[in-house]
Amino acid sequence: MSSKFRLRMARIKDYVGKLWDVVIIGAGAAGVAAGIYSARYMLKTIVVSENEGGTLLEAAEIENYPGFPSILGPDLARKFIDHLKKYNVPILKSRVTDIVRREDGLFLIKGTRGLELKAKTVILALGTVRRKLGVPGEEEFAGRGVSYCTVCDIPLFKGKVVAIVGGGDSALQGVLLASRHASKVYLIHRRDKFRAQPIYVEQAKKLDNVEFVLKETVVEIGGTNKVEWIKLRSGRILKVDGIFIEIGEEPPREFLEKIGLELDEKGFIKVREDMSTNIPGLFAAGDVTNIPLKQIVTAVYTGARAATSAYEYITKMKVEGR
Repeated sequence: MSSKFRLRMARIKDYVGKLWDVVIIGAGAAGVAAGIYSARYMLKTIVVSENEGGTLLEAAEIENYPGFPSILGPDLARKFIDHLKKYNVPILKSRVTDIVRREDGLFLIKGTRGLELKAKTVILALGTVRRKLGVPGEEEFAGRGVSYCTVCDIPLFKGKVVAIVGGGDSALQGVLLASRHASKVYLIHRRDKFRAQPIYVEQAKKLDNVEFVLKETVVEIGGTNKVEWIKLRSGRILKVDGIFIEIGEEPPREFLEKIGLELDEKGFIKVREDMSTNIPGLFAAGDVTNIPLKQIVTAVYTGARAATSAYEYITKMKVEGR
C-alpha cells in the first residue's frame, strides 16, 4: 500500500458531513466493480471498508477468472484496487455500524473511527464472515494455532503438522497450499464426498503428506500455550501444531437485520434482478446477496449492475426534483 493511499484512508474527517451520490460498503471484487462503474457514471462515489481486497486477500491460487490463467488472490485484489484508484475514488478504513434511511430519502451511514456520511444511494458489498466450529478450545487458541485462513497463516507452520477442516473449495485449496509448507496435513471432513471442485480433490489425493480423515468432526481443540492436539468425534486424538477451519462463510445477519433488509432463510440479502433490495435506494452485490454462484465473476457482475441501478435511481430522483 502506498503512503499516499494510507493517508487517504486515515483522514476520515475530511469526508464527514459531505453528501455522496453513492456510498459503497466493501472493497472486495463486488465493491471495487461498483466503484469503477459508479465513477464512470460520473457519480460522486466513496468506498468504506475494513480492508482493501475483501476475501480475495484470503484466496490462494485463482485459476477461473478470465484473463488470468493463474494468479494469487492478494495479487488480483491489488490489481482491482489499483484500477479503482485510477478514478480517484477515496477508500476509507472503517467498519460500518449503522445505515439509516431518513424521511427525506437520504441515507446516514455511521461507522468506527468517527465515520459519518450522507448518501443518495448505498451499495452493500460486505461479503461474508468465516463460520466457526463452536467447540471447546476454539476461542482459547485463536491466533495460537487456530486459524480461519490457510493462505494467510500456513507459512508460519513450515515443517509442522496441521489439520484442515472442511470439504469445499477453500478447504481443498488450503490443503494443496499447506502441503508445500507442512510436513503432514490432515484433511478432516464430516462426509465422504466433497463440495469442492473435483480437480482439487484429485490433486490432494496424489500428495504423499496429506491424509484424508473422512466422516469425522472435531469436537475439541487442546494444548497448553498453543494448539497441540485435536480430538475427533470417534475419540481419536491427532497431534497437530495448528488447525485451519475452512467450513464456509455466512453473511453478517445481525447487522443486516438491524438495518431492516429482507433476508432469505440463510441470512443472505434478497435482491431483485437489478440488485435492488426492499429498501429504496439501497442495493447489494457479491457474496452477501442470495445469488447462488459465489464466484469472483459473479461479484464483479453484480457490483457493476448495482452501480448501474444506483445511477438510474439517482437520475430518476433528478427528474422528479428530489
